[in-house]
Amino acid sequence: MDAGAGPARPAALPLPAAGGDGLVGLTATELAARVRSGGLSAVDVVRAHLRHLAAAESRIGAFRVVRAEAALAEAAAVDASPRRAELPLAGVPIAVKDNVAVAGEVTTDGSPAHSPGPAAADHPVVARLREAGAVVVGITRVPELCVFAATDGPGTLTRNPWDTARSPAGSSGGSAAAVAAGVVPLAHGNDGMGSLRLPAAACGLVTLKPGSGVVPAAIGADSWSGMAENGVLATTVADLALGLAVLAAVDPEPPTGPVGPLRIAVSTRSPVPGVRLDRAGRAAVDAVAAELRAAGHTVVHRDPVVTPVAALGTVARWLAGADADAEALGLDRRAMERRNRVHARLGSWVRRAGLDRPQPALRARMTAFFGDVDVLLTPVTSGPPLPARPWHERGWLANVGADARWAPWTAAWNGAGLPALVLPAGPGRAGLPTSVQLVGPPGAEARLLWLAGELERRMPWRRYAPVLDPRAAPG
Repeated sequence: MDAGAGPARPAALPLPAAGGDGLVGLTATELAARVRSGGLSAVDVVRAHLRHLAAAESRIGAFRVVRAEAALAEAAAVDASPRRAELPLAGVPIAVKDNVAVAGEVTTDGSPAHSPGPAAADHPVVARLREAGAVVVGITRVPELCVFAATDGPGTLTRNPWDTARSPAGSSGGSAAAVAAGVVPLAHGNDGMGSLRLPAAACGLVTLKPGSGVVPAAIGADSWSGMAENGVLATTVADLALGLAVLAAVDPEPPTGPVGPLRIAVSTRSPVPGVRLDRAGRAAVDAVAAELRAAGHTVVHRDPVVTPVAALGTVARWLAGADADAEALGLDRRAMERRNRVHARLGSWVRRAGLDRPQPALRARMTAFFGDVDVLLTPVTSGPPLPARPWHERGWLANVGADARWAPWTAAWNGAGLPALVLPAGPGRAGLPTSVQLVGPPGAEARLLWLAGELERRMPWRRYAPVLDPRAAPG
C-alpha cells in the first residue's frame, strides 16, 4: 500500500440509532432542560450516547479514551445533586480535547514521546463544564502537539463522518468528528491557528474562537505565545452560545441583536499568495452575503491587510509554541514525529531570537479595520477537507504546504486576538459541507453569535453527517 494512502477506508454502512430512545440527536440545550426538569435522567442520557459512541467509533476514531464507567458515575451524581434544577448543562455528555487536563486522566497532547501520569485536577475550562453539570464521556484525539490541520498519528487516523476518506481537520479533529457523528452534542476544543474553526468547517459544525481574555486559556506552556483560545464545537448556535457562556462564567442568556442594521465587509482574497478559493467556497460566501442584504444589512467589499511581517510573526509564534510545549512536557524529542522534530527545532531558534512575542501592531491594524464595519465575512478553507491519510509520515514541508493551501483565512485572527466564528452555509462540496467565517472587533462575541443565529434561522443546515445521523437510522 502507498505510504500516503493511509489505512483502508471503512465500509460505508449505516449505523443504528442509540437504542431508538430518541435521546441521541437532541441538542445540548434540549437535553439539559429535560434533565433539569426531571423529565430525563442524566444516566439515561449518558448511557444512550455511550451506545452510539460504541457504534460510531470504529468508523471515525475520534477518541483516545472512553470513560464509560466514570461517565455513568458522574451522571448519577448529577441526578442526585440538589442543584440539578440550576445546572445549565445538566447531564449533557461532552468530549474533551487531549491537550487540557481532566482529573484522573492522562493528557498526552497527542504525543507518544512521553509517559505522563493522571492529572490531579481539572483544567479551569473542564472544571467549569463539570460545575455546570456536563459529563465527560471521553478524551478526543489530536495530532502530536496539536500542530497540523489533520488528526492522525502512529497507528491512529481520525476520519470525517461526512466522508471517511477525508480528515475532520485538526487539531480539534477528534472533538469535531464526535459532534458531527452525534456521539456528543457538545465538545471542547481550542484554536491556535484555526484548530476549532477548521474542524468545524470540515465537519459542518458551528464554533467560535473567542477573543483574548474571554475564556481561560492556559493551553500548554504559554498558549502559543497567547494565540490559542479554548472554545466548543456544536451543531446549533444556541448550543454554542450556551457552551461559551459556561466557559466564560457568564449567564447563559441568548445574545441580543444590534439596535440597527449591521455594516458587513466581505473579503475572499487569500492572505497566502497564490491560493484560490474554489467555486463551492465562493458560492457559500455569495449566498451568505445575499442573505445578509435581504435581512437589511449593508454589505461592502473590503480586504483586511495582513502584512508579510505580521504573517511571519504569527508563524513564528506557531513554531515557538511547539518547542515550548515539547519542553514543558519533557518530551523525548528523538521519539517525536519527524515533522514535529523539525517544527520544534525551528521553534527553538525563534525563541532564542526572541521572535515569539505578542503582535500589538497586528492587533491594532485589525481592530482599526472595524472602525467603520461591524463584521467581516470571509471563507474558511479553499476547498474540501484534506484526505484522511497518515500525514505524520510525510515531511514538514509537505504538511505546512498542504495546511497553508487549504486554510489561509484563520491564522491572522489568532495573531490579532480577535473573535472569529465559523458556521455551515452554502451549497456544499459534493456531499461535504461548506462554511463561512464571521470576524469582529474585540468584545464582539455576542454580536457574532447573534448574527450566526439569524443566519441559522434563514439558512438552516443539516446538523449531522448523513451516514452517521443518529436520527435517520432505524432503531
